[in-house]
Amino acid sequence: MSSVAEAPVFAGGCVSPLSASADTVKYDKMSCAELNVAMGDVATDVSRTAVNRGKVAQTNIPTWLWGGQRVAAAVTARQSARIEQLQRQEAAIAAARRSKC
Repeated sequence: MSSVAEAPVFAGGCVSPLSASADTVKYDKMSCAELNVAMGDVATDVSRTAVNRGKVAQTNIPTWLWGGQRVAAAVTARQSARIEQLQRQEAAIAAARRSKC
């Protein structure tokens, strides 16, 4: 017999709305120069993550390696989620920059 308490809970990779609002407050307090640097850093992270995601997706995984395709798909999905989070961060920085600079 299994109960609801024994069911695994998967919360990894989720972005909290509280975190997003905290970032917005942080960006509102930054100067224009700091916002520009933050935008560049986030853009670099997006590019780096996208390149790594492409490398993982294009990796030739041998058929004898059981679960290899599943691991590659999980890594690709995690990197896609990270790119989406970084793009939301980029949008928050851009909004702060539009209103301030």
